[in-house]
Amino acid sequence: MSRVVFSPNITVMPRFLLHHRHEAHECHAAFAAWKGFASPLRHRTTIGSCLVGGHEIWWDLEAPSEKEALALVPRYVADRSEAIRIAEVQVR
Repeated sequence: MSRVVFSPNITVMPRFLLHHRHEAHECHAAFAAWKGFASPLRHRTTIGSCLVGGHEIWWDLEAPSEKEALALVPRYVADRSEAIRIAEVQVR
């Protein structure tokens, strides 16, 4: 996927929701995978359900493509994640 162009002078970076899932016994490995992994997502607060038994984590981010969005997380995490293209909507 490439950037969306609205006019010759305005470019919008695609937005993705990364949805990561792991089993309860994989929780430690999912968090340990971040050690030594350089990413703008590291040390950033996000939402997850591990503390309430769900073992899923979500990140809202911008990236040029799905592949580049998944590259922002460690391989162990990326292998258990999907990048979903999203946009803001107004619910009326």
